[in-house]
Amino acid sequence: MEKKPELSIIISTYNAVDWLKKTLWGYAFQTFKDFEIIIADDGSDTQTKAAIEAFSTVFERPIVHVWHEDIGFRKTIILNKAVEASSADYILMSDGDCIPKADFVEVHLKYREQGYFLSGGYFKLPMHISQAITKDDIEQQHCFDLNWLKAQGLKASIKNKKLSARGLEARLLNAVTPTKPTWNGHNSSGWKEEILAVNGFDERMQYGGEDRELGERLFNKGIKSKQIRYSAVCVHLDHARGYVKEEMLIKNAEIRKETKAQQKTYTAFGIKKDS
Repeated sequence: MEKKPELSIIISTYNAVDWLKKTLWGYAFQTFKDFEIIIADDGSDTQTKAAIEAFSTVFERPIVHVWHEDIGFRKTIILNKAVEASSADYILMSDGDCIPKADFVEVHLKYREQGYFLSGGYFKLPMHISQAITKDDIEQQHCFDLNWLKAQGLKASIKNKKLSARGLEARLLNAVTPTKPTWNGHNSSGWKEEILAVNGFDERMQYGGEDRELGERLFNKGIKSKQIRYSAVCVHLDHARGYVKEEMLIKNAEIRKETKAQQKTYTAFGIKKDS
């Protein structure tokens, strides 16, 4: 029987093949290799399936493709199916438009601790740079190099510290940032048993705070969080969000308000369904 991986990486995607390929190359060049990748696919067409199959020889373990039919934005449902499909004790979640730096997985494993989840951020790239990044740029880590990015037209910003901070400076910035260490779907990790204990994502929720709500139930359960936004770095590729609707945001805000007010630690609309 094969030894289970040290880590399960769940990557969400929906009809964004070019971005998913760049994301997968990011994981192919990680310093730590003992992980499985699970693609949580919210109903993509056959191009995504073909792209995943093309990566079949790149990783030490087979990529697990968890898919359901496209009948609208159902990310929370497919993420729960991906959690169920995972085989490691520890889970890292990110998106198929976020390229991880070479030590991304290593950092998440370094800071993991029982009773905690880890909260990372992302560095947003404009569309023209997102499109310009090649497999070689990912392998050579150009897309995390401020000089290279500035040569591509990246503007000066205080946010650029996310890419330039190293070691002690990164740890200090993690400690002093006013950004709260929430569960962020693009860059967070936690123990599978703790995610299962709060019953995963609330499947009533669509776009807007659905990741945060999971973290809020973890908080209510007594799970704490650590901020690693300057240590675990990924770059976010630009894209439109045509799937966002005002009614989604309103409904999700109501569910989150209820979770906080009632100090909920469990959702009846998660992985296990209350009959």
